[in-house]
Amino acid sequence: MTDADTGPGDGTRAVRAGLPDPVKHEPTLPGPVFAAHYHLPGDPTGPYAYGRDENPTWTHLERAIGELEAPGQGGVETLVFASGVAAASAVLFSQLGTGDTVVLPSDGYQVLPLIREQLEAYGIEVRTAPTGGDAQLGVLDGAKLLWIESPSNPGLDVCDIRRLAAAARAHGCLVAVDNTLATPLGQRPLELGADFSMASGTKQLTGHGDILLGYVTGGDASAMAAVRRWRKIVGAIPGPMEAWLAHRSIATLQLRVDRQNATALTLAEALHGRDEVTGLRYPGLPDDPSYKIASQQMKRYGCVVSFSLPTRARADRFLEALRLVDGATSFGGVRSTAERRGRWGGDAVGEGFIRFSVGAEDPGDLVADVLRALDESAR
Repeated sequence: MTDADTGPGDGTRAVRAGLPDPVKHEPTLPGPVFAAHYHLPGDPTGPYAYGRDENPTWTHLERAIGELEAPGQGGVETLVFASGVAAASAVLFSQLGTGDTVVLPSDGYQVLPLIREQLEAYGIEVRTAPTGGDAQLGVLDGAKLLWIESPSNPGLDVCDIRRLAAAARAHGCLVAVDNTLATPLGQRPLELGADFSMASGTKQLTGHGDILLGYVTGGDASAMAAVRRWRKIVGAIPGPMEAWLAHRSIATLQLRVDRQNATALTLAEALHGRDEVTGLRYPGLPDDPSYKIASQQMKRYGCVVSFSLPTRARADRFLEALRLVDGATSFGGVRSTAERRGRWGGDAVGEGFIRFSVGAEDPGDLVADVLRALDESAR
């Protein structure tokens, strides 16, 4: 099945993304290149000179991600980083300087407050507003960069990216979107008007909970040159083995995303009727506050379901009773994970708030495990 506007379908694109032209007797995906330096006689005119700047394994991965984030778009560049936070920092600190203003979500990823402190230490004004209701529109005036996180983590609010991007452009403001939770198979921020699409590849992009990785994709050559320069200065580069494993993992992205998204909706529907569950959020639920706009800009709704239980103790008992779900703080992996998010103290959530990342287990087994754990936690 293909998309008329972009050619091959998501599964075809994922399994072939970033592969080099076939060469007889060579592997389909070349192995990782471990090199600090390369043979470089004479003037440095080739693509590879020093391992902090470029690596052939990165090149294949960057092409693969670019083909997913911006299929069919020319002039788009992707840069990979050692982590999602490294990628986010590269965008923010390469584009902003003393006296500039940036707009961040007040309900975004837990590390954003730490980044805010550093931005302010550099003399950058930081404004915040919630993701829901497109509230960031109200604080755009005079800003140089708008940072969007949609769906937000962990609250799962969604904003109208196209509307915000258009308003930002009218203000002469750059737009960056954290696309971690959606993945490029869930939404494509560049097509919605963003200048940068950034994500933590640690999560569902690679999907096995064994790689730290980040990336930035953008279509403005000057802006991306600044991001590249920041990566060179800071040296926040991925190892070649991590990059190779990430590229290998992308081949199954569509299979994993479709399975995990479908099960997430099934789980959300099962939780919907539970009296002890409040604040249930999943953008794919028709009665979710974000469903209308999510259904307009997202192709898939993600693998994370959030909800609250009445007390911290009840939430802890629920998590302890789960048998098929790991207690972990990441999301997007093939093995389901869950945590009481308030244990970290950095998110504006209640003590009974649960962030649940749906894995690739059989849906019936996973839902049965969750419902049983809910029943046991009530005792």
